[in-house]
Amino acid sequence: MHQRLLTLALIVGLGAGTGAAEAQNKAAQPRTATLRGALDAEEQNNISVFKRTSPSVVHITTLAVQRDFFSLRTSEQPSGTGTGFVWDGDGHVVTNFHVIQGGDRATVTLNDQSSFPAKLVGAYPDRDIAVLRIEAPRDKLPAIQLGTSRDLQVGQKVYAIGNPFGLDQTLTTGIVSALNREIESVTRRTIKGAIQTDAAINPGNSGGPLLDSAGRLIGVNTAIYSPSGASAGIGFAIPVDEVNRIVPRLIRDGRFIRPALGVTSGPENLAKALGAPKGVLLVDVGNGSPAAAAGLKPFGRDRLGRIVPGDVITAVDGQAVADLDDMLSLLETRQIGEKVTLTVWRSGQTRKVVATLGSSD
Repeated sequence: MHQRLLTLALIVGLGAGTGAAEAQNKAAQPRTATLRGALDAEEQNNISVFKRTSPSVVHITTLAVQRDFFSLRTSEQPSGTGTGFVWDGDGHVVTNFHVIQGGDRATVTLNDQSSFPAKLVGAYPDRDIAVLRIEAPRDKLPAIQLGTSRDLQVGQKVYAIGNPFGLDQTLTTGIVSALNREIESVTRRTIKGAIQTDAAINPGNSGGPLLDSAGRLIGVNTAIYSPSGASAGIGFAIPVDEVNRIVPRLIRDGRFIRPALGVTSGPENLAKALGAPKGVLLVDVGNGSPAAAAGLKPFGRDRLGRIVPGDVITAVDGQAVADLDDMLSLLETRQIGEKVTLTVWRSGQTRKVVATLGSSD
C-alpha cells in the first residue's frame, strides 16, 4: 500500500514539473506584436519631407593645418563639423560661414556617404553665409527645393535636418516661434529678420536647412540661444529670401559687393548732441562718391570751430533708417548702378534726393 502511494505521488510530481516547465518555456517566447494600423497624416508628412529632402543635405568637415612646436612637422587636424545643403546640380553647397571659418580644407559627405573635397566659392561673413563647390556626379546632387520666407507665420510647422554632434541626417520638428528677430554675425554685424524656432538645433546643425511642411527651404539654421551650449528650444535661421539674394552673387562674383553711397556716419551720441533726428548723420562724404554727386554734405566746422550743419539720411526709398546698420541692410537689397531715393534732413528741413549706388570696393 505504501509503495503504491509513493508511486502515485511521483507520477503527480512529474506531471506538475512538466506543466511548470511548459509554462516557463511559453513565457520565454516573444509576444505577438499588435498591428498598429495606418500612420496618421502628420507622421506620414514627417516621413515624406525627410525622404524627399535628406538626399540634399550634406555633412561638412573642416580640417586645419597645425605645426608641431618642436619638430616643425605639419599635420591636418579636424577643426569643426557642420551641415550644408545642395544648391544646384553644378555642385554648389550652401552652409554657414562660421562652419568653415578657421579651416584650411573642407570635405563634403553626401547622403550616400560618398565624400568629396570642397573648394570655397565665396562667403559673406556679415550674413554668415558661405558657398562651397564639389566635383560630384549630377545624379548625386539633388538641389533642395526653395520656398519663401516673406509669408511665414508664427505657429506654422517647420523641420530641421542636420548633423548635431556629428550624428548624420537627424530630423527635428517644431514651429516658427517668432519672426524678425535680430542676431549677431561673426563680424558683429546685425542679421535682421531672423526666424526663431523651437525645433531642436544643436552644435553641428549650423548651415543646415529649415523647411516648411511642404519640404521647401525657408531658412538656414545658424545659431542657438542656450546657456549650456545645447538646444534649449530657441534656435535661429537666416531667412531664405536673404539667402537667395546673396548666394547667386557669391557664385557669380566670388564675394558679395555691397552697393554704397560713399559716406561715413557719426556716432549716436553726436546726433543727440546736435539735436539731429535718428538716421545716418554724415561726417564725411567721399569725393566723387554717389552721395557727393547727389549733393549731400557732411557736418563740419568752420575756421572759428563752429558747427556747420550737414545732412542726416533718415530713409531710403521711403523705408526709415535708424542708424548706419539699418541703411547698409537696405542697400544690400539693391544692385550697384541702381537709383535710390534718399530722405535727407538738414537744419530742421527735410528734402528728397536721388542717388545712383556705387560699389563698396
